Amino acid sequence: MKKEILLTVIASLLIMLFLYASLSKIIHPKTLIHDMYNQPFPAWLAGILVIAVPGAEILISLALIFDRTRRIGLWASLSLMALFTGYAASILLHFFPYVPCGCGGILRMLSWPQHLVFNLFFLGVSLAGILLTRHR
Repeated sequence: MKKEILLTVIASLLIMLFLYASLSKIIHPKTLIHDMYNQPFPAWLAGILVIAVPGAEILISLALIFDRTRRIGLWASLSLMALFTGYAASILLHFFPYVPCGCGGILRMLSWPQHLVFNLFFLGVSLAGILLTRHR
């Protein structure tokens, strides 16, 4: 019973994170487009990511809602957070010629080191959820 409650809390945290992130992108499309095209990767990829990132965040949120798809949602969450975390780490390690603008909404106020810690926390939350579903 405690495991189910913990799994529900984990899924809820991730749903709030991804829904907030996706909705802040959708509500402010001009900011999203500007931010994506200011990233240190090719413009053709930025065009794809403008749609793919918020879309993936919404799909992950939906998968996390339902017991039947929660494990897939947790793996997708882990994967996306690993990408975001790797990206934040690469910025801190100066892999890019310039520091791009950050995420939207409240997360924009975080420094890159704070962003890395934030991402690592949610990476751990995703991993904990996966471990909990392994023993159900």
